[in-house]
Amino acid sequence: MRFLTQRKRFDDLSEQEILALAISSGEDDAQIYRGYAERLRSDYPGTAAVFEGMAQEEDVHRQRLIDLHQTRFGATIPLIRREHVAGFYARRPVWLQEALTLAQVRTEATAMEKQAERFYLAAAARTTDAETRKLLGNLAAAEAGHQDAADSLEQAHLDQDTRDREDGTERRQFILTWVQPGLAGLMDGSVSTLAPIFATAFATQDTWTTFLVGVAASVGAGISMGFTEAASDDGELSGRGSPLKRGLASGIMTTLGGLGHALPYLIPDFWTATVVAVAVVFVELWAIAWIQNKYMETPFFRAAMQVVLGGALVLAAGILIGSG
Repeated sequence: MRFLTQRKRFDDLSEQEILALAISSGEDDAQIYRGYAERLRSDYPGTAAVFEGMAQEEDVHRQRLIDLHQTRFGATIPLIRREHVAGFYARRPVWLQEALTLAQVRTEATAMEKQAERFYLAAAARTTDAETRKLLGNLAAAEAGHQDAADSLEQAHLDQDTRDREDGTERRQFILTWVQPGLAGLMDGSVSTLAPIFATAFATQDTWTTFLVGVAASVGAGISMGFTEAASDDGELSGRGSPLKRGLASGIMTTLGGLGHALPYLIPDFWTATVVAVAVVFVELWAIAWIQNKYMETPFFRAAMQVVLGGALVLAAGILIGSG
C-alpha cells in the first residue's frame, strides 16, 4: 500500500517543512500573478498593474520567509510543494488559467488569497506546538495582508473608469470572438437548411428521409462554416480573436441551427412532425432576432422583421418546391 502514502499529511509536517511549503507556495502564487499580468497587459493595463503589484507583494513575503528559514534551519530549503501534501489547496493548471475571462481572473486572485488564509488558520487551530501555531498564525495574517494590499493596489491602478473601459473591452472581444461567428452560423444553419429540409419533406412525405437530409445538410453546413470562419481570418490584425474559437462557434451554431428543425422529423407522423418543425423554425428566428438586439444593438423590431421575413420566404420556397 505504499502508493497511498506518497502524499504527506499536513499535520505530520515538521516546522521546517511547513516553512518550506510556505516559501514554494509563495513562489508559485507570484508566478501565477505575473502570468496574469503578462496575459492582460496589452488589453487590460490597469488590471495587469494590479497583478504585477500582487506578485511583488508575494516576493516580499517569500523573502521574509526565506530569511526566517535561514535563521532557524539554515540555507538549505527542503523541496516540498503543494502537490506533496494531502489536503493542501491546489491551483488551476496553466491551461485552465488561460481560459479564464477578465472577471474570472479577478475572482480567482481573490479566492487564492482567501483560500490560503483559511488553510493556515485551520492548520493553526489543529496544532498544539506553540512555535508551529505561531508560525501558521503569522502565515494566515500575511495572507490577510495580501488581500488588503490587493485592495490598495486595485484602488491605485483600477479606478471605476478604468474598470469600465476594461469590462467594455472584454465584452467587445467576447462579441467578436464568440457572438458574431456564432450568430452568423445560427443564421446560416437555421435559414439555409430550410429549403432542402422542407422541400424533401413535402416531396417525399417520408419523415425518416427528411430527417437524414436535414442531418446531412446541417452537419455539412456546420463543417463548411466552421472551416471558412477559421481560415478567413487569423485574428492578428482584425483583433477578432482565436480562429479556432471562432470556427468552433460558427460551426457548432450552424449545425444546431439546422438540426433544430430536422429533429422533429424523428416523429413518425408527417403532419405532426411538420407542424413541430415549423414551430421550431419560428423559435429559432426569434432567438436570432433576440441575439442581434442584445449583443449587436440592432433594434428588436427591425431585427425580427428582417430575420422572420427572410426565414418565412425561404420556408415557403422549400414547401412550394417540394409540393411541385
